[in-house]
Amino acid sequence: MRKGKRLAIDVGAVRIGLASCDPDGILSSPLTAIPRAASNTETVQAIAKLVSELAVIEVLVGDPISLSGNTTSSTRDARELAAEIASAISVPVRLVDERLTTVSAQAKLRQSGIDSREAKSLIDSASAVEILEQALNTERSTGKPPGILAAEIDG
Repeated sequence: MRKGKRLAIDVGAVRIGLASCDPDGILSSPLTAIPRAASNTETVQAIAKLVSELAVIEVLVGDPISLSGNTTSSTRDARELAAEIASAISVPVRLVDERLTTVSAQAKLRQSGIDSREAKSLIDSASAVEILEQALNTERSTGKPPGILAAEIDG
């Protein structure tokens, strides 16, 4: 397992969920979600600033492909944002399959006693934690970086 902090991103239409981990990839923590700016440029600038502040070794963006494996408008949106982030920062940006991460995050929030009204403001970053945990587990079990580089994927 490579040593270094990672930043996970759950791309939403309204908010961008964020999570990071410690350099050993043991503890994943939610960060405050950021509002989705009117333009990707503003969103990318906010993420680039966070990448610099946290000194991460890579960014993991949830790739919201459908359960059947098809791309959707959300998939295209996340991939477009990932590509823009990749061109604005100097660390790799990887797309990681995020199927069922929101469902898992919602279940964990419910189990911890958080009601659905409160969960609305937390779900995006909780989903980012799930994306990060899944990616870290994949790297631990395979010895390879998770997902695919944003630069290598077509829309």
